[in-house]
Amino acid sequence: MPAPLWKQQAAMPADILRTAWPRLRPGLLIALPALLLAGALAGAVLSWRAAAVNREIAALEAGRDRPVTPDAPAPLLLARVLHLAHRDATEEMEPLVVALEGRQAPALLARARYALGNARLRRALDLIERSQLDPAGPLIVLARQEYRRALQARPDFWDAKFNLDIASRLIRDFPEMDRQVGDELKAEPKKIWTDIPGQPRGAP
Repeated sequence: MPAPLWKQQAAMPADILRTAWPRLRPGLLIALPALLLAGALAGAVLSWRAAAVNREIAALEAGRDRPVTPDAPAPLLLARVLHLAHRDATEEMEPLVVALEGRQAPALLARARYALGNARLRRALDLIERSQLDPAGPLIVLARQEYRRALQARPDFWDAKFNLDIASRLIRDFPEMDRQVGDELKAEPKKIWTDIPGQPRGAP
């Protein structure tokens, strides 16, 4: 009795493979070393790139500046942003922070936004200490925006929440700062700290 049709169809690929294997085997044996070599080279290139990125990050963390383009890996972008933040180089930080937005790395983006906000807030506080309130206002508004964006990327970022509260209190105490054009502010800079218990000057 002949085998059912479905069994005959299932057996056909196996029969074809047994027939073709003697012809395919020499070519596969020749190609296999080349495929293994290509895989090894690809792995070596990836390892070399990762090591190079790690070296650049280590240099930036040690305080040695390195040029970083917007298409660099996200961890390297963040390392340069943090390096520039120590120098309050906000204009150089901005394109790198923008580049992080499309990297699907919300935690890194939040840290970058937070660092940019801190750099702007430090400059604003320095201006306030020197009684230069007019130029300090826009910087505080921009810092507050960066903290909010950091929280959009990472809602549980407590440090960003804390500094957002500081910036918001400054705007509340000096509402003229929230205006793009306003009259000269008349207030004593020291009074801004009375509503922030335990907050040392220049902490952000």
